[in-house]
Amino acid sequence: MSILILASASTIRSTLLRGAGLEIEVRPARIDEENLRESLLAEGASAHDLADALAEHKALKIAARYPAALVLGCDQILECEGQLYAKPASPEDAIAQLTALRGKTHRLHTAAVLYAGGEPVWRHVATPRLTMRNFSDAYRDAYVARHWDEIRHCVGCYQIEGPGIRLFQKIEGDLFSVQGLPLLELLAILTQRKDIDG
Repeated sequence: MSILILASASTIRSTLLRGAGLEIEVRPARIDEENLRESLLAEGASAHDLADALAEHKALKIAARYPAALVLGCDQILECEGQLYAKPASPEDAIAQLTALRGKTHRLHTAAVLYAGGEPVWRHVATPRLTMRNFSDAYRDAYVARHWDEIRHCVGCYQIEGPGIRLFQKIEGDLFSVQGLPLLELLAILTQRKDIDG
């Protein structure tokens, strides 16, 4: 079984991978996401393509340092009514995001790119659709105050594996992808490539 380098600091991604029995090393990629995002959007990139490009840049950054390794880069872009959302910068930003998403359906573009031998060998973008319920301002404010330390790392200000699931009335699509990783598709390609037993 090959060791997989995860080019992400996401605790939930590493938990999902280890839970599936994979041996991983966590080496977060430091890229200038904001400038890259602005540049790609200026070129007319869609939310889908933006998530894919950011995931690839992360994988490439680590693969350049460990060219013989198996490296996984991931990213998520939330899109609602033509507006793109990133991780909240402050509790006030989280409240504004939740207010904008409340009672609406949004799409969460979850991208993963796998590098092997310094080259991209697989990529996948899953796009679950999530509908938030019409929660009250009081519930929203209490939720942000109570869970800010956890949700500040999350696009959309929720973690469906925790109390954030209570924000929703409907989720269409793969729950692993909502959490940040198209896990079943990744396991399938790793098995097909014989990087893991199967």
